[in-house]
Amino acid sequence: MYKALIDVLGRLPPETRVYCGHEYTINNLKFARHVEPKNDVIRKKLAWAKEKYNNGEPTIPSTVAEEFTYNPFMRVREKSVQDHAGKSDPIATMGSLRKEKDNFRVPKD
Repeated sequence: MYKALIDVLGRLPPETRVYCGHEYTINNLKFARHVEPKNDVIRKKLAWAKEKYNNGEPTIPSTVAEEFTYNPFMRVREKSVQDHAGKSDPIATMGSLRKEKDNFRVPKD
């Protein structure tokens, strides 16, 4: 997963558009908010995504550059994400996040 997100996707030009296969943006941003509750970019992106969803509009695509500002799986080298996971190694951080996300209960807000 690290290789795919960081070494492959993360090395593409920052303006490269990222399309997901399913519309999970809001739930994914709620997990991101859980991981980094003080990240203003996440809070703003979540509010934007909710507004788009409520208007019946898609929340995709994003860009590689944007993903590095709010996607916890692409932010595993950031101290705030590592601190949340209790790890100092990016790969171990990703593994910890993946396990946590598997059991994450998405809040209604």
